[in-house]
Amino acid sequence: MDVLSDVIALMRSGRPRSARVAWHGPWAQRFPSVPGSAGFQVILRGSCWLIPPSGDPVALGVGDVVFFPHGHGYVLADSPSATPAEPVCDPLEDAELFVSDFVGGHGPVTVTLCGGYRLDPRHSHPLLRDLPEAIHLPARFGHHPELRAAVDLLGNEIGNPRPGADIIVLALLDMLLLYILRAWFDEPPERARATGWAAALADPPVSAALHAVHRDPAHPWTVQTLAAEAGLSRAAFSRRFTALVGQPPLTYLTWWRLTSAAGLLRASDAPLGEVAGRVGYTSEFAFANAFKREYGIAPGRYRREAVIGGADGPAAPAARRTNR
Repeated sequence: MDVLSDVIALMRSGRPRSARVAWHGPWAQRFPSVPGSAGFQVILRGSCWLIPPSGDPVALGVGDVVFFPHGHGYVLADSPSATPAEPVCDPLEDAELFVSDFVGGHGPVTVTLCGGYRLDPRHSHPLLRDLPEAIHLPARFGHHPELRAAVDLLGNEIGNPRPGADIIVLALLDMLLLYILRAWFDEPPERARATGWAAALADPPVSAALHAVHRDPAHPWTVQTLAAEAGLSRAAFSRRFTALVGQPPLTYLTWWRLTSAAGLLRASDAPLGEVAGRVGYTSEFAFANAFKREYGIAPGRYRREAVIGGADGPAAPAARRTNR
């Protein structure tokens, strides 16, 4: 798997939810801050304003996508000076995978498509931690056609559900999340993105090493062999990787191996020795020691608590709500 796919696969927990909402003016809606979640808003019809906790309001039009990777709160409204109401629409609190609703009075209509994702806070990857509070992807002709296609398909499925809609909506929500992140990372570098994971993925040598680690974490990687993947000398590679990723190569390798192991423990009943081998440890004892240093508990206990805690894993909050 590639880096972005790996990160999302391990961080996601539970099922996402989505809603198509028709807002009839006048309207203003507050979406609360909810750690451990991420979400999006897409404007399908009309226009509105995004009012962040700090900074100026942002005008949104048809086709605009806003992604909230850290669950920070915000307000959507038909006017930048409107007084917001308390939350009434929360996809992750609904039992259904997707819902349609309408809110407000009898004025002009704005239709939004919102979605929420649960993220496991125990496995937060720096790739997502580096993202800003909100990512605004304006609708521009010819830009990100796959993202626009996924938005259209998802809006149609929710607005007019037919047999098989549950499977289709789940797949489209996953696709949309990846297309949003891909669109962000594909944008030309800006000053705020000159370092960190956006820069690391855009840097061919460092990106090659990261993909090698994610492709085969069990391989006996060394700084020298990773430098060879990157096409750099050992010293030059180590400096470059550390500067962009924020960790030395072998520190990141160890962290990713143990993060992958935690995912395997939650998702499978494979013996601990097999899990150890799949992430690059030659003995179950060495793996157990490394895992306990990282997570504070033995891998067997971690697995048992993950089963008790359900999809959110051990020590996860009992309930969460998310922004869209």
